[in-house]
Amino acid sequence: MLPGRALTTAMGILPHVNLEDALRLSLSVDIPFWPQLPKYRFKEDMYAQFAQHFPGLIIDEEHEILRFSHQLFTEQLDIYLEESQKDDYFELTPDFSTAFRAFLKQDLSNYPMVRGQTVGPISFGLKICDEDLKPMIYNDFVREILYNFLVRKIEWQYQALSKIHKKPFVWLDEPGLEMIFNSFSAYTSELAQGEYQSFLAQLPGPKGVHLCGNPDWSFLLGANLDILSVDAFSWGQILVRYTDEVKEFLKGGGILTWGITPTLTTELSEESAEKLYKRLMELWEFLGKHGLEESLIYDRCWLAPSRCCLINADGVNSVEQSYKVLKDIAQKVINS
Repeated sequence: MLPGRALTTAMGILPHVNLEDALRLSLSVDIPFWPQLPKYRFKEDMYAQFAQHFPGLIIDEEHEILRFSHQLFTEQLDIYLEESQKDDYFELTPDFSTAFRAFLKQDLSNYPMVRGQTVGPISFGLKICDEDLKPMIYNDFVREILYNFLVRKIEWQYQALSKIHKKPFVWLDEPGLEMIFNSFSAYTSELAQGEYQSFLAQLPGPKGVHLCGNPDWSFLLGANLDILSVDAFSWGQILVRYTDEVKEFLKGGGILTWGITPTLTTELSEESAEKLYKRLMELWEFLGKHGLEESLIYDRCWLAPSRCCLINADGVNSVEQSYKVLKDIAQKVINS
């Protein structure tokens, strides 16, 4: 069973352009991660970072966009299927991550776990559009290749992390997942549910999803995840109303990562560790009134910032301050 009890972690995306500062921050939490630095270069945007070698995908660094071409997909598919027999074809190469190998060189032996991340298939497939401006996930065959592609990307990353720590995991960043519950989406939640669970079943190690949106929480709480990371600062009051699903998830050994500390400058300036701690306790008290023991909630909890943030008026300062507040909250939870 995964360790809980208010361990801290955070989102992989950081606003830093200095690798050493980003690594220092990522190593300051209980469960460290390698930083993604999209402000350093476009290839470190979480969508571009995992686009390397996907057939039909065009990485336009000059205009900082990703595009999908059906014609190019057809032209490249045979090469992809042949090359995909090699594990290192799915490597996260240095020109797509300035931090990954630097992270692997750290002494991580004293941490209980270490974490990697990749963009999730639903967000990836909805974000990148074809020549007709349709998300590429709408094409059944492209979607099949996409799911397999990300399984292989995660397998490669997990194996690399396994060489430096005995308890690694790779979670999925899924900011676009809430869109499948929109009536205008051609990739419906009903279709996604079976495909997503099949995808998760193929992943190595503990299975986790992070998102900062507000989906139908029963979709994820019932998806056989080990870790669910949520923006509890924004959406906690909705999440806790899925009381039965939360109860089953925690009783099954799942970890809820409560993203309670805002990272946006304007939000953080209005908060304090004490206020945010009380806000978290109110969420837990609501669950307690509906039959969840406080000891279970605590035993199965991690704490984190609410989301990554790249638009802070003060650059990295608010994010770094958010981490300090996070640690204060964690200490209050442990001492309570």
